[in-house]
Amino acid sequence: MAATAIHPARETGGYFYVWMAAIFALIAFGGFAPTYWLQLAPRTFVGPPLLHIHGALFSAWTLLLLSQTWLAANGRLDHHRAWGLAGIALASAMVVVGITAAIYSMKVGLAAGYGDKSRGFLLVPLTAIGLFAGFFVAAIANINRPEWHKRLILLATLSLLQAALARVFFVIATGGGPGARPGLGPPPPMAIALVPSLVLNLLVVAGMVYDWRKRGKPHPAWIVGLVAITAVVVLRGPLSTTPGWLTFAESLGHIAG
Repeated sequence: MAATAIHPARETGGYFYVWMAAIFALIAFGGFAPTYWLQLAPRTFVGPPLLHIHGALFSAWTLLLLSQTWLAANGRLDHHRAWGLAGIALASAMVVVGITAAIYSMKVGLAAGYGDKSRGFLLVPLTAIGLFAGFFVAAIANINRPEWHKRLILLATLSLLQAALARVFFVIATGGGPGARPGLGPPPPMAIALVPSLVLNLLVVAGMVYDWRKRGKPHPAWIVGLVAITAVVVLRGPLSTTPGWLTFAESLGHIAG
């Protein structure tokens, strides 16, 4: 996504990353379809403009990723680098808007009387955004190491897909319907976030298997990513109920107005 000096001779398996990006886009748009995209035309979606901005930015990211992997796979590296600068700006906006939207959702839950359940669940979107930001910064730091860079970008995007896949579980559990979306009712159990996140790890495993076949061993980036993502999603549940986190979440609500 960011500018990167990739030499064509060093780039292997380029179309694997295109296919991974396509799968990511399918999960992102498909997961949000019943609770957002399909509600836009009949105007049944309930939410402030902030959520539309949030949806536009995060959707644009998956499309940019697909475009960037295609450009790199086809050797159009000048265009890849140029659009990478736009990717840095987009990622920065996503972090700010994502945090703001997460705090907004918590405050809606607090106003509805859900108390510590809303404060606890705030940990889910904030850690997802934190993983995205961490992997993205690491990718930028490894611009001149393309084998690290491209995998870290995929790991960053994978961290964001947790929300999309969780909405599939939400629709299965609630039946969906006009206007239905997470955030309008009580916060779901933390398992709603745990299961989709662990399922998405199968895509990391797919990357490791592909490397094993092409390189003889998985690239360290996949291993680091798998350990980091798994640790975060497993620890969310226990941490979300601690007094320290609940106090911190409450303070975020006050800071945000």
